[in-house]
Amino acid sequence: MAAEKSRAIVIRATPFGDTSSVVTLYCREFGKVRALAKGAWRPKSSFDAALDLLSCCQVLVLRRSAAGLDLLTEASLERRFRVGTSLAAVHGGLHVAELLDALTADADPQPELFEVAHATLRELSGWDGDDAAVPALLGRAELSMLRILGHAPSLSRCAECHEPLAAGTRTAFGMLDGGVLCGRCRRGRRAVISVSAPAMAALRALADERVPCRSVDLPAAVGGEVRGIMNTLLAHLLGRPLRVPTQSRGRRRTP
Repeated sequence: MAAEKSRAIVIRATPFGDTSSVVTLYCREFGKVRALAKGAWRPKSSFDAALDLLSCCQVLVLRRSAAGLDLLTEASLERRFRVGTSLAAVHGGLHVAELLDALTADADPQPELFEVAHATLRELSGWDGDDAAVPALLGRAELSMLRILGHAPSLSRCAECHEPLAAGTRTAFGMLDGGVLCGRCRRGRRAVISVSAPAMAALRALADERVPCRSVDLPAAVGGEVRGIMNTLLAHLLGRPLRVPTQSRGRRRTP
């Protein structure tokens, strides 16, 4: 069987034996794969630094037809994820990797999902700017991923009856219902939170890819509320809390 070539993001690497590694890759051409990289940690390995976490690389994978690990035969580094001065950006990169792993099934190619993750990691790599811009970048990536995978929350129409929502100071958001709820559909439902108007406006702006995410203003209170909504929504979707601590300090207003 011939090896297949793809661009890939390294989202996990686990030692296997003394010198080998089991790597989880998200590949543009054939989705998530788990492969054995023999001799990956040898001093003169042919994989070099291509299997560093969050790196983007070109890989050759010998894919198994039955259950079990694929075999990674070659990997060449395209772009390494560089740690800059921001811990928030590093956590953000790890968060993107966790979402790629948790939200996808093996061998289910989603090229658009790869491009969103790759573009986000490229922006976060080597980050030495203001940490206040990181939450909007991650919020945009999360909502884009959910849209691509068919799990985008309804933010303007009731998730149950699909009627447009009237403007108000607070909006009911059903975590188990997939988005906002009108007053009639809200009654009797569980896992519903009340979202402020500024936080709803920020979520709608982040979900609209025509709006540059760096233009979305996230003051500390709004950023914290948006982060809490996304963390809870993803936890409900995954059936567990996220492992990477992704927090929002937001953009503080000057007095």
